[in-house]
Amino acid sequence: MSYRRFACLILCAFGACSASKPNFVLLFADDLGFGDLGCYGHPSSLTRNLDRLAVEGLRFTDFYSTSPVCSPSRASLLTGRYQTRSGIYPGVLYPGSIGGLPLNETTIAEVLKAQGYSTAIVGKWHLGYGETRKFLPTKQGFDHYLGIPYSHDQGPCHNLTCFPPDIKCFGFCDVGAVTVPLIHNENIIQQPANFLELEKAYSNFGTNFIIDSAKKKQPFFLYYPSHHTHYPQFAGSGAAGRSLRGPFGDSLLELDNTIGNLMSTLEQTGVINNTLVLFASDNGPSLMRESHGGNSGLLKCGKGTTYEGGMREPAIAYWQGVIKPGVTHELASTLDILPTIAGLAGAALPSVMLDGFDMMDILFKHGKSKRKAMMYYPMVAEETYGLFAVRLGKYKAHFYTRGAIHSATTPDQDCPATAVLKTHNPPLIFDLEADPSECYPLPLKDRPDIQAVLEQIKKVKAEFEANMVFGQSQISRGTDPNLEPCCNPECSPKPTCCHC
Repeated sequence: MSYRRFACLILCAFGACSASKPNFVLLFADDLGFGDLGCYGHPSSLTRNLDRLAVEGLRFTDFYSTSPVCSPSRASLLTGRYQTRSGIYPGVLYPGSIGGLPLNETTIAEVLKAQGYSTAIVGKWHLGYGETRKFLPTKQGFDHYLGIPYSHDQGPCHNLTCFPPDIKCFGFCDVGAVTVPLIHNENIIQQPANFLELEKAYSNFGTNFIIDSAKKKQPFFLYYPSHHTHYPQFAGSGAAGRSLRGPFGDSLLELDNTIGNLMSTLEQTGVINNTLVLFASDNGPSLMRESHGGNSGLLKCGKGTTYEGGMREPAIAYWQGVIKPGVTHELASTLDILPTIAGLAGAALPSVMLDGFDMMDILFKHGKSKRKAMMYYPMVAEETYGLFAVRLGKYKAHFYTRGAIHSATTPDQDCPATAVLKTHNPPLIFDLEADPSECYPLPLKDRPDIQAVLEQIKKVKAEFEANMVFGQSQISRGTDPNLEPCCNPECSPKPTCCHC
């Protein structure tokens, strides 16, 4: 039975039969930890819109990104493939990076465009800019784009102010690079970006896209990869100073407000019953920023590490009248979003090796996941070491561990960069259902049951790595200051003259 046929039967079973293709809204937070949302247990976060989606939709407890840092995790989200296949490793892309997401990779947007969808992205891209802007979203299947092409701290942040305008945001940014640009489609329309008004512009762009698509009766895909809650935090007048968590809480509140605006627009345009909304985060919290860096809840460590706090993310699926409210403990990943969306849209899957599985049984039946294992690549992925850890069912084995600067300042000595690379032979094994904090390695001695689990995990790891072909590293191609976005490309002296 085809994906499309299966989807139609599911929708009809819920009384939501429709001849039109479903719409998709994909919400992606930045550096948001497992413990940061109210619906995931944080006592002072103001996230009423996300909490509502969690209550009325399906909340995941075991959902993973593919990397503990952002460029690789975004590549996997959009392609359904581990970042090592597309070459988005090791680390992240920079303003002057020569490389980017290869144009022969097929994104969710390209899959849907072939089915007549209108596609748009608003927010953080971070998959390359490149010579002649060749890596921008408009080259990767998106009809419309408004956003910053990389992280908002990858440039001087002298203009990065909170509210009121005379109060500087907490934190430091990169120096020696151009100021952060705001791009519409392929043109720089503002440099430096005005962060006080940025989220308002994003909200208006996203809501207008939904309104226009609904008027045209055209199915649509909206991808909103927010800058929130990446450090340094910022917030406009609608959120600054209004939370209980300081700058981080204000940033999170502004994200939640935009999501509320998008959801209201779906309702007002009458397409809410034909729209799947998915929410997740790119990686764990930047614990080195202390209270300004987010919270991984009960999970170990955070951003930059292959412990659970680095890659296990909050995730929510919402489809009014179709997805029954509940909580799922099934294993799922950002990798699974492309095949799920393709199936619901009746689109053919890309003819390449995919690492994702459709989540229809989880979403529509609260059933079992097709995903049996999750692979953990470190921030600095390389063929020499391969996978650092593997989760099979409820068990996770660490073959290597290493801390990260992003997870500094915590009392746990396994988290910061001073926790150097360690090889574990035999591997450390944890039961993540009984011990999600990875505190108590399971003993192998006199435990044939755990020894058998380890052998199974080793087999899964070996089979996966035997079929993994590392693509040419796009990040190792280096950087060129001349490739940094500049609205006055012929000006001098750079980078300070890049201002418009």
